[in-house]
Amino acid sequence: MSLLSFPPTMFSLLAPTDDDVRLLVATQKDLPFPYPDPGATRAEAVPGGFRPLHHRVQLGAGKTAYERARHALRSWRMFRMPWVRLYWLDVQQEPGAVAIVAAHGGGLWTLNACRVVYAVDQTGPVETFGFAYGTLPQHVERGEERFLVQWDHADDTVWYDLLSFSRPGHPLARL
Repeated sequence: MSLLSFPPTMFSLLAPTDDDVRLLVATQKDLPFPYPDPGATRAEAVPGGFRPLHHRVQLGAGKTAYERARHALRSWRMFRMPWVRLYWLDVQQEPGAVAIVAAHGGGLWTLNACRVVYAVDQTGPVETFGFAYGTLPQHVERGEERFLVQWDHADDTVWYDLLSFSRPGHPLARL
């Protein structure tokens, strides 16, 4: 862990090391979620006091578009941004799996711990694949985020659906 970190491993002037990330996973993996109603995004519910965010966009049509979208979710493609690193890209989206998201901005690195709350893989008239993760105590925010791709066989459309609720979990997150 860097000497410039406060509280341990959340903020740092230095990029996180693999040891920092391993330590964060070890200390966070079994802690309770610091927000009410883990799994609330499954019912598209938002607990009081949290900001909801819901985006839905059509990605294309047909089986090929759906399979590409599934692959993108499995490989955490939504986190491929220049200022974000996901540790590690081979983390499976299975309940209980811990992912660490490092973000860099304003001269600071933040390490944010999340745990998969539930996974979805349904067939039927609307095939649905995805997962939700919830923030753990060592995260700058509190809340849950759900990522889904859906293939509606009735009109052959493929959709990406993002639903989250959050509020600041650290004073610097308000900035």
